[in-house]
Amino acid sequence: MLYYLFEYLDKTLDVPGTGVFQYITFRSALALMLSLLLSTIYGKRIINFLRSQQVGETVRELGLAGQNEKAGTPTMGGLIIIFATLVPVLLFARLHNIYIVLLIVTTLWMGTIGFIDDYIKIFKKDKQGLKGIFKVIGQVGLGIIVGTVLYFNPAVTVRTDTGRSDIYKTTNTTVVLPAPVEEKSTATTIPFVKNNEFDYAEILAFTGEGYEKWAWLIFIPVVIFIITAVSNGANLTDGIDGLAAGTSAISVLALGIFTFVSGNIIFSNYLNIMYIPNSGEMTVFISAFVGALIGFLWYNSFPASVFMGDTGSLTIGGIIAVLAIAVRKEILIVLFGGIFLAESASVILQVAYFKYTKKRFGEGRRIFLMSPLHHHYQKKGYHESKIVTRFWIVAIMLAILSIVTLKLR
Repeated sequence: MLYYLFEYLDKTLDVPGTGVFQYITFRSALALMLSLLLSTIYGKRIINFLRSQQVGETVRELGLAGQNEKAGTPTMGGLIIIFATLVPVLLFARLHNIYIVLLIVTTLWMGTIGFIDDYIKIFKKDKQGLKGIFKVIGQVGLGIIVGTVLYFNPAVTVRTDTGRSDIYKTTNTTVVLPAPVEEKSTATTIPFVKNNEFDYAEILAFTGEGYEKWAWLIFIPVVIFIITAVSNGANLTDGIDGLAAGTSAISVLALGIFTFVSGNIIFSNYLNIMYIPNSGEMTVFISAFVGALIGFLWYNSFPASVFMGDTGSLTIGGIIAVLAIAVRKEILIVLFGGIFLAESASVILQVAYFKYTKKRFGEGRRIFLMSPLHHHYQKKGYHESKIVTRFWIVAIMLAILSIVTLKLR
């Protein structure tokens, strides 16, 4: 909202200094600072309110050290993250930008699903919360919305030929090529590969001429799968104090670099990467989101004064998934989202191996002492703080590796 006010002051009234709001970097910095202030200052008030409403965590007996001490700790702390993210975005972002609209919808959509789940657990005294089928329906619904908008909305375009020179000289002549154009595309980025764009439409090439118009049959299901997988991965990662918030902040910072360079024609040309018009505006959202996550850590670090609950974890996963898809870096999720992947894989492997061994030997066996993976290390006797710190270190290394893919191919 302030963006439009200062745009009016700059372009209509020509007020000196108001043009600074046109810069994404300036608005991103303001969004980061405001979200930090909101999450740390007003976060305490939200925690006190949750405590007064007896919104406390019900802890299942898993035989983990320090587990019983967590009983009664306020949950639904994801409300802090959502509040501290959306307020700066509404103030400093260009709200007509299609990517910002999608991210706001994602935040509210996934936040609502998580809130319902937490509400059922706390107030209905049902430890299972919202039934899994309804969670999946909600995630699929968001995937359909995001996939449809990204595929059909005319404002979503890309340029894949940013590194091409429009003018070049031969021995006797100067050749001027047609100017590069922005076009609708389902192209994405394959890391560590030269000429690294892959178009989902190519999967349908065997169907013959005109296959491009059916690319949505591939693209939308891929979007649904990614949103479902990443949001569930974030949900599984939220198990010990500070783990999900910290690793998510690191991953989102990497995405912030991708959105900034992909939305800037100069940087995308220099790096010879896909140029995505208007995607740079997502940097403002990312800055607010990172500030909210870091501010939340003020209260969520060990020993936690509040848990994010599914209200926070599902929202975090949904936002990361949509950001990655929008900036055409969804394949890179296996790198910068490696912690989520490891946590999800540990659960899948544990369950599959247990069922297989029970069927074959009559007795279920386990790969890990306990899943998700962070509980395995708790069972081995590692303190929560050590596990979280080491997971953060791994997340930082994975984030750096993903950023390196901008040039290493």
